[in-house]
Amino acid sequence: MGRKRGFAEAPVDSKMAAGCCGVKKQKLSSCSSSSTSSNNSNENHCKEVTRANGFSGCPGGRNMVVNSEMCCFCFDVLYCHLYGYQPPRSPRFTNDPYPLFVTWKIGRDKRLRGCIGTFSAMNLHSGLREYTLTSALKDSRFPPMTKEELPRLFCSVSLLTNFEDVGDYLDWEVGVHGIRIEFINEKGSKRTATYLPEVAKEQGWDHIQTIDSLLRKGGYKAPITNDFRKTIKLTRYHSEKMTLSYSEYLAHRQHHHYQNGIAHPLPPYNHYS
Repeated sequence: MGRKRGFAEAPVDSKMAAGCCGVKKQKLSSCSSSSTSSNNSNENHCKEVTRANGFSGCPGGRNMVVNSEMCCFCFDVLYCHLYGYQPPRSPRFTNDPYPLFVTWKIGRDKRLRGCIGTFSAMNLHSGLREYTLTSALKDSRFPPMTKEELPRLFCSVSLLTNFEDVGDYLDWEVGVHGIRIEFINEKGSKRTATYLPEVAKEQGWDHIQTIDSLLRKGGYKAPITNDFRKTIKLTRYHSEKMTLSYSEYLAHRQHHHYQNGIAHPLPPYNHYS
């Protein structure tokens, strides 16, 4: 069984980015990991940015917290930024702190367009504001998003909960747990990488394939042996996820136009290409 964690200190220099879904080649930087695959797998790759503190569990042990209004708020923030309007007011949903990811996909085939989040608990109002724009404009794998892309976008908000350190790198369930691994690479440097809970199931991977993919994404280039896998430190977690399309966002906002302080007209809906 895993050991549940509360707030825990992490090294100050632990800020980094890593894939959370799939394997698309990405630009290396001081806070990124990379791996390569075919171009059609790029919808399955997200990044994380880790801050100084960790987080475990759902505040107060409550039930599902994520909701469609969080996705609407992300669309509000992005829309206002792209069209040069004042940012929306603070939303009405809870402002409790959670680790979170904001993911953008585009088109009928829902190709990844940006995904960045944090494993540090952030108040949702400021956290979603920050990572909405970070994932849309600063994901190094993609050019900044444009307003012409808005009608084809899908927004997903993932809130991460129930973090548990486990002693066995196989002690997690495909399709149920997200996993984050920590390992020492060939140069003696500590590296980390993560996949959100849905990734392994979507890719059709088993435990070993998922672990090996994460190692490659974390920059490990040497042959992967079973003995090396046993040195991995693994944390498993759960995720609450909500996804909303731009058309669903427009339908919601046309009925609640001023809910988040938007005092400008929404653009006409354009069908997906």
